[in-house]
Amino acid sequence: MMRWIKPVLIGLFTLTAGLGAAQGAETPAAETIRPAGDATLDDFRWISRPLVVFADNPADPRFVQQMELINDRLEALEDRDVVVITDTDPSARSPIRLELRPRGFMFTLISKDGTILLRKPAPWDVREISRSIDKLPLRKQEVRDRHSAVRPPMDAPAE
Repeated sequence: MMRWIKPVLIGLFTLTAGLGAAQGAETPAAETIRPAGDATLDDFRWISRPLVVFADNPADPRFVQQMELINDRLEALEDRDVVVITDTDPSARSPIRLELRPRGFMFTLISKDGTILLRKPAPWDVREISRSIDKLPLRKQEVRDRHSAVRPPMDAPAE
């Protein structure tokens, strides 16, 4: 009987750790998608790529569709340092809304240096958004840097 206790406890701890990791994986979505509030585009400069989704109210079918597309592939956006900012209250006059001046539904993708990359009046799939980001020189450099950090140099001695 004692032989079975150790494997059962290890299995239980592994399962519990896996569930904890899965719960922890849900919190970045709250950080990745956020309301505009009092934020400004300068708050994100050189840190992340803002994807701002505007609508005149949260029930706008285009807004709902765009948010579904974003939530379906949120990890692809997170990998590209994208923060999704939502603004569905024109009367609040958020600093980002005042700067970008949308009319009804619109999404705007902004680069890390603050350049407006895209302005679209209709929902776009995350795959298309990702392709637009992946063409940027800074993104290409980020991928190269990440790739070189993972792989040791060819002339490095083996351990």
